[in-house]
Amino acid sequence: MGAPLLSIPALATSRTGRRVVLGFFSTVALVALIVFAPLIAVPLALAGYALPTVPPPGTNSGPVASGEWGYPLAGEYSKGRGYGYNPVNGCSYCSTDHKGYDMAQGCGNTVHAAGAGVVIVAGSHYGWGNTVLIDHGSGVETLYGHMQWGSIRVSVGQHVTAGTPLGAEGNTGRSFGCHLHYEVREDGVAIDPQPFMAALGLPLK
Repeated sequence: MGAPLLSIPALATSRTGRRVVLGFFSTVALVALIVFAPLIAVPLALAGYALPTVPPPGTNSGPVASGEWGYPLAGEYSKGRGYGYNPVNGCSYCSTDHKGYDMAQGCGNTVHAAGAGVVIVAGSHYGWGNTVLIDHGSGVETLYGHMQWGSIRVSVGQHVTAGTPLGAEGNTGRSFGCHLHYEVREDGVAIDPQPFMAALGLPLK
């Protein structure tokens, strides 16, 4: 009985022995995982807990959506200037007649398409700096201004859906601190984004 026990240390010091030992422990770990995983998952499921899942490739865990539309930022944000007369103290170049809705999460946060459409601007665009403009059809367009230089992830002519990442929140163009200038247009004329989004079931702050 002593000879087999003495042969184990000798086996573990050889290359073949190490492979055998490694294979043995890998098999034991795999069997333990197969046996014990259901013992953990089933009680959690019965208690109402869901194990985290990995989204399939190509899906987007972007902002909250309502139908074919969603918010341009995912999660909580700070509201800046709203639509209409909104002067900015200390900013001589900022327009007092604000044509959009400013929202901020911080420099570098991802900006998403609010709805499906075709990208018609992707780059420098007048006072909005680094900008994406999307044509949604039926005369409706959305504009995403002041994004970081080099952050735009779409191109002109590209079809996007609600939640498609467009770029990163920045401070380009005639901007006064990092934020997203979100603008909605109907037949080329800027309208107040708040009632537009509220009608889609997506109220802004």
